[in-house]
Amino acid sequence: MSETSREQQLIVALQQSAMTVQKLKTRLNAYSEPIAIIGMGCRFPGDSHNPELFWQLLAQGRDAVMPMPVDRRSGPSHQTASPPYAGGFLAQVDRFDAAFFGISPRETNLMDPQQRLLLEVGWEALENAALVPEALFNSLTGLFIGMSSYDYATLIQEQAIDSAQDELYQVTGIAPSVAAGRLAYTFGFTGPAVVVDTACSASLVAVHQACQSLRQRECHLALAGGVHLILSDRWAASGSQTEGSMFALDGRCKTFDAAADGFGRGEGCGLVVLKRLSDAQADGDTILAVIRGSAINQDGRSSGLSAPSGPSQQAVIRQALQNAGLEPDQVGYIEAHGTGTKLGDPIEIGALNAVFGRRADPLWVGSVKTNFGHLEGAAGIAGLIKVVLGLQHGQIPPNLHFHQPNPYIDWHNAPIQIPVALLDWPSDKKIAGISSFGISGTNAHIVVEGMPTAPPPEHKLDRPYQLFTLAAKTAEALQAYAQRYQAFLAAQPHQTLGDLCYTSHVGRSHFAHRLSLVADTPATLQAQLAQYGTPQTSAQSAP
Repeated sequence: MSETSREQQLIVALQQSAMTVQKLKTRLNAYSEPIAIIGMGCRFPGDSHNPELFWQLLAQGRDAVMPMPVDRRSGPSHQTASPPYAGGFLAQVDRFDAAFFGISPRETNLMDPQQRLLLEVGWEALENAALVPEALFNSLTGLFIGMSSYDYATLIQEQAIDSAQDELYQVTGIAPSVAAGRLAYTFGFTGPAVVVDTACSASLVAVHQACQSLRQRECHLALAGGVHLILSDRWAASGSQTEGSMFALDGRCKTFDAAADGFGRGEGCGLVVLKRLSDAQADGDTILAVIRGSAINQDGRSSGLSAPSGPSQQAVIRQALQNAGLEPDQVGYIEAHGTGTKLGDPIEIGALNAVFGRRADPLWVGSVKTNFGHLEGAAGIAGLIKVVLGLQHGQIPPNLHFHQPNPYIDWHNAPIQIPVALLDWPSDKKIAGISSFGISGTNAHIVVEGMPTAPPPEHKLDRPYQLFTLAAKTAEALQAYAQRYQAFLAAQPHQTLGDLCYTSHVGRSHFAHRLSLVADTPATLQAQLAQYGTPQTSAQSAP
């Protein structure tokens, strides 16, 4: 063989090797690709029916703990208990617009309210992302739902079943797996539909699994989060809200404080809409924040089945940072699991100090549980949405009930600082970590980075007048929808009119009852919406 032939073979071999390396590099990058959060929906205590209202509660440092609603208590002794059992509760969990989702009243009655809540919040999260649900029919959209409470199964089994059809409705109404399956069926999604139950870490584990599924290209879009409702007082009835139990006497999480005496229970639902960052950028989506990395692990053989493990907490945080390609000193804030227990708080701060302790600047640490209690299966998603809102507003909300630092925590040798007032987020550290540790021993940590606010596209703003449209399935719903937009503009008058109208056209479903208005400023549109319903203004129904 000539020297020239050998050189040619060597060149071909090197080219093939370079192509192989490039393919492996591309595959490796795909496994670590950041995930964009492009929409959010929530129902949390304190009338936090959407992310904007949730942020108001956080920024104002409001305590949303309240006595347990009377209709959740099982008997006269509990209805008159003093002090009344307290926690973070939602109002009107028995209300549901079944007709909107095409579900019969008979089936609705046998359907866990957690499923109903997921349908509503799922729709709202897609609207928040300016995605029309009908356009996603038969798409590879995944559903990853954390859920760990099944009170309705106990309540519904006391009802008499009249027919075989009712038996089927009971099965689909209370089976945990159907919580994700019903959303997939209703919206027509064909990606993975999974319910996760790792107790308190369930919703954050669900988000982690959604990110992994997107990177594996099992789905192109994902809804992830969790739901938790307290539909009976079985914990209170068993006397568990007594001194020395894991439950706080006043129903409040006094996280990191010397008065910490256990956690208060709360309920709620939160979902985020996720997409691979490269796809979100290509599609022109509004990117609220980016998940840079995440990790889950298990305590294994710790000091007790339900006891937290400091080494495991350290390990999951380090792994999430490594997956994100970040160093500990780049993180500005940690949304802690922070239940407010005498055992758990010192272990968590100790783990954070082990990971972040060598930094010179403070690490701010807080917990949303101080606002409305421990949402258990939905706790992690509440923390994640809080962090995304904080990054968007450039502020860190206060951690409530922090008056006297827990004496069992080594505060002097840790860089940990607890915010007790609304603070500006450090401009050079727009990265946060969210922790969620399950009583099952399964831990999760997610690393999130804020996104700079992009200027609005110019093509939306090049008209002196804008056409604003609304649509609903009934005239009453259209009236309520118009009132919500009017209140939104009253609270936030500096909205860009072109963006608002553009989203109402392309990012909302068009139902039979419709309203159209022409305006040149947000103030003009607000005034017209306020007048809607008078004889001068009418809505039309499409044929």
